[in-house]
Amino acid sequence: MSLVVLDTDAASALLRRRDTTRLTSLLAGHIVAVTFVTVGEMTKWTLVRHWGSDRRENLQRLLDSFVTLPYDSTVAVRWGQIQAAAQLRGRPRPVNDSWVAACCLARDLPLITLNTKDYIDFAEHDGLNLLRT
Repeated sequence: MSLVVLDTDAASALLRRRDTTRLTSLLAGHIVAVTFVTVGEMTKWTLVRHWGSDRRENLQRLLDSFVTLPYDSTVAVRWGQIQAAAQLRGRPRPVNDSWVAACCLARDLPLITLNTKDYIDFAEHDGLNLLRT
C-alpha cells in the first residue's frame, strides 16, 4: 500500500462527510496521511469556532486514523526553495499551502486536494503530484 496525503480541505470533507464518493475512491488501497499543518489548522478551527466535545472527539478520531507527516529540516529546506521560486516568478504562494506542498515534495508523495488552484503552481513548477477529486 502506498501513502497519499490529504490537504486540509480534503480532510475536512471527510470529517463533514461532504460528497466524499470520489475522494473515498481515491483513498481506496492507500495509507492516508495529513501534514502537521492540517493537524494545526483543524485544531485551530475547534478553538475559534468553539466546537463542543463531541465534534472535537470526532476530529481527533479522524486525525488518529491518519499518519501525520512531521516537520523536519528536509521539509524546511524544500519549503524555502518553493517559496523563493514562487516569489521570484512573481506569484508568492500562501504559507500553509506551501508547507503542505513541501511535505509532499520532500517525501515524493502525492497530494489529494479539493482545491487544485491552491496547488497547481507547485505541480507545474516544482513537480508536485496532484491527485484531483
